[in-house]
Amino acid sequence: MTQPPTIARIALIDVLRGAALVAMAIYHFAWDLEFFGYAEPGMTAVGGWKLFARSIASSFLALAGFSLVLAHSRGIRWPSFARRLAKVGAAAAAISVATYLAMPESFIFFGILHQIAVASVLGLAFLRVPWFVTAVAAALVIAAPSVLTTPLLDHPAWWWTGLSETLPRSNDYVPVFPWFGAGLAGMALAQLGLRTGALAGLAAIAMPRWSGVLSLAGRYSLSVYLLHQPVLIACVFLFSQLFPAASQTAEMRFQQACEVRCTQERDAAFCTAYCLCMLDAVEENGMLDALLAGRADAAMEQAMAAMAESCTAETQSNSGGSDVR
Repeated sequence: MTQPPTIARIALIDVLRGAALVAMAIYHFAWDLEFFGYAEPGMTAVGGWKLFARSIASSFLALAGFSLVLAHSRGIRWPSFARRLAKVGAAAAAISVATYLAMPESFIFFGILHQIAVASVLGLAFLRVPWFVTAVAAALVIAAPSVLTTPLLDHPAWWWTGLSETLPRSNDYVPVFPWFGAGLAGMALAQLGLRTGALAGLAAIAMPRWSGVLSLAGRYSLSVYLLHQPVLIACVFLFSQLFPAASQTAEMRFQQACEVRCTQERDAAFCTAYCLCMLDAVEENGMLDALLAGRADAAMEQAMAAMAESCTAETQSNSGGSDVR
């Protein structure tokens, strides 16, 4: 196989990575507003916000795969690869420890940095294959959870795969399947660009002056990623000390969060009745405070599933059996 041509640093990639960081900061700021009570509960977990979060994660992983090809297409540079992997791995471990201390019931055990570290290693196997092979592999990885999910992988030791039937609680869950597919898609694009010569054209594109901040953030993306959320949380916390959010009862918070999720699939009338039923069931079992604090364990999740099934049947029965979606 002939050696691919040497490609100069592509400034556009740094700018795109910086733009992804800005998008992530916007999402995290919205999450912080929700956490401190300035936005309705559950807002960032549904609808457009949910799609926004998935788009951000996909873009980061695709850019990481693209960059992997750019850095090692002429041969794996083991010293630089090992240094980068150590930095990303250490940052991922630090996030796991910090979130476990702050929120042990929903800590980040396999988030986007964990995924980037694992994908960097797995991606080495695809560096020398044709771009269409990488593209097919990406499609298969993305489709895998739709056909390979099994309760045999429900043990926490297998949660990193993304093929467990019971999904874990985590504030940032980015398992290998399907998310490694986004990294492979980025690799396939870069490989196609090398084959067609398109990457040389991208490298020749001059970025406008206003993009300098984005480019700088993109060059130091790991540092920006690690620092931006603590800074945002600190700012919102300080604001909350001066201008506290309107207080809500625990019951109101649960009802709102329930209805936000429910209305993604059902009509408003159904969701109001269903969520009142769920609230009664949760209070009767003494689970309200634990749920709102994010302290739901596996047994509580199973109990919630049983309550949801019962309340769905009861609500449909009371509404004459309608099943509006």
